[in-house]
Amino acid sequence: MRVTLIMLTLTLMLSSSSAYAACYTNASGRVVCNNGRMAGQYNANRGSALSSTTNQNGVTTTQSNRGGEVKTRNGNAVYTSPSGKNCYKSGNSYGCR
Repeated sequence: MRVTLIMLTLTLMLSSSSAYAACYTNASGRVVCNNGRMAGQYNANRGSALSSTTNQNGVTTTQSNRGGEVKTRNGNAVYTSPSGKNCYKSGNSYGCR
């Protein structure tokens, strides 16, 4: 059921004219799609899916089907876990709260 929902969501995203992307299966068996602004990835072996978008400020937001989210820009990142824990990484430091 969960895999079907993920595949349906990815299919709808890819069939939308504003989110049309070129997709391929990479060497590790993951389906990867990218059109420059929006990307998606699905790993059938693990049942995990990721989707990414980039906003007008250059911040890339990546969300997983398990509830995690990471925002990245210029080598800096902020990760929010499904339980709400925040972690960060910058050019010279990292940590969690």
